[in-house]
Amino acid sequence: MIDTRPNRAFRVRVTRIEDLTPSFRRFTVTSDDIADYGDPGFDQRVKVVFPTAALPLDAMPTGDDWYAEWRAMPEDARPPFRTYTTRAVRASMGEVDIDMVAHEPDGPASAWIERASIGDELLIMAPTVHHEGVSYGIDFVPPARTEKYLLAGDETAAPAIAVILEQLPREARGIVVLEVPDPRDIAYLPPHPGFTVHAAGRGSGDRHTHLESATREHAGALCPDGTGSDVEEVDIDAGMLWEVPRTAKGGAALKSAPLYAWIAGEASVVKSLRRHLVRDVGIDRRAVSFMGYWRLGRAEGS
Repeated sequence: MIDTRPNRAFRVRVTRIEDLTPSFRRFTVTSDDIADYGDPGFDQRVKVVFPTAALPLDAMPTGDDWYAEWRAMPEDARPPFRTYTTRAVRASMGEVDIDMVAHEPDGPASAWIERASIGDELLIMAPTVHHEGVSYGIDFVPPARTEKYLLAGDETAAPAIAVILEQLPREARGIVVLEVPDPRDIAYLPPHPGFTVHAAGRGSGDRHTHLESATREHAGALCPDGTGSDVEEVDIDAGMLWEVPRTAKGGAALKSAPLYAWIAGEASVVKSLRRHLVRDVGIDRRAVSFMGYWRLGRAEGS
């Protein structure tokens, strides 16, 4: 029976591993049904489930309501998963690329990234080619007419920024602010003729110093005179910071805008930038997407 669900689990095996920079490792995966893997584009989010010695992939619920089933499981029985961006889909070759950040193992995802080898298996919860309409896993939702773009994030946002740069038309104009662990990681981003990149490796320096200061510096230059608005404060310890302005049908909240900002990374710095851009700089909040991809000291899904 053909599975025509718009989203489902793909059990994949690793066919190639490539160290792109000191921190970015690319995993190319395939499966017998990978031709059904969807590619809506831009910053498409997917969930990657990692096997552990105690929790094999078969322990993961894969039905239509898999997340609710996962949440209902005892905490020590939940297979770990993390969110990543579909970096590339080559349907004709039966391949999908997922880029991950390699760092000192401090959890099941980073441990798997460190020791993975050809033939290892993962589960990827992703859209399929049968998906129709709006994909709410895409948070890059700019107005149809956008004069300039501001893309800012840390290393967890770099794969999404890379896809966005590759898919925006050559006439698009804007600025990228990126903070990565190592200065050599700056080479990870693909070039775009209309974008200026302000990237820095933090080395042993404080996390997010460059991301916050450079975003504040360049946002003011990009944004026309505006009037700031009040921003509802979000308790990032109690809930997610995730604000993507859309219409009821899932499209951009505005038809046109002089600037569209896309900010993603660790929740505390995203919260600070959200407040500054909307309240202080005066960017129309209907033209800004803020995503707290992760929270320092907290595992995803907890």
